Amino acid sequence: MSDSVAIVTGGTRNIGLAIAERLAQAGYTPVVTYVRNHEAAEAARAALQALAPRAVVVQADVTAPAAVDHLFRLVMDQFGRLDVLVNNVGPFLARTVAEMTVEEWRMILDGNLSSAFYCSKAALTIMRQQGHGNIVNIGSLNVELARGAPNVVAYNAAKAGLVVLTRSLARSEGPYGIRVNMVNPGFIETDATTDADRDTLPHSIPLRRLGRPEDVAEAVYFLVSEAASYITGTIINVAGGLWV
Repeated sequence: MSDSVAIVTGGTRNIGLAIAERLAQAGYTPVVTYVRNHEAAEAARAALQALAPRAVVVQADVTAPAAVDHLFRLVMDQFGRLDVLVNNVGPFLARTVAEMTVEEWRMILDGNLSSAFYCSKAALTIMRQQGHGNIVNIGSLNVELARGAPNVVAYNAAKAGLVVLTRSLARSEGPYGIRVNMVNPGFIETDATTDADRDTLPHSIPLRRLGRPEDVAEAVYFLVSEAASYITGTIINVAGGLWV
């Protein structure tokens, strides 16, 4: 495990950082990406290198195919392998179709779905040659049962597409020893959580608390571990029982 490498996109804050830290604790060398927040990137670098000295933080916009190609070349040049890919990048925007601009639509679909396609495609080339690998996509609560959601139409459309991508890759890549699964977070406390959220949201959750980024990270780690070696194409909701 000490030589194993994991890419976590958007891995310098909140859920992404918790996933990278959990994988580092398990012996993986994490490679995490960010786009603009240099301060968070440096803090993440220090935290991750305390757990895994060879951890890497890379500025890369994974909605751009050229940046994805550069990222995966860097990983192969430096480590020569890739064991885990976590597609965690996922911008959110609440808009109706009538309110949304074409640029906003593209931003949400590119961030949540196209980025996962680009990174997964690049990972498959490596993982197929190795004969093993794990991909975990980070979705949205109950999106596998997606219904009409007028205020988050682009986000839900992208995450529903991610469900199809996950299940399709699980079927096509299983023969190559590659497992592909999905984790759907519910209400998770992040740096965007407000006091009002902390006061009101737990009342709607059977477990009566907000989730922690570490709750999502544990689910991701389980899915990439040997304990889940016969699990692929599966979606795990980490939501405290919300909307069951």
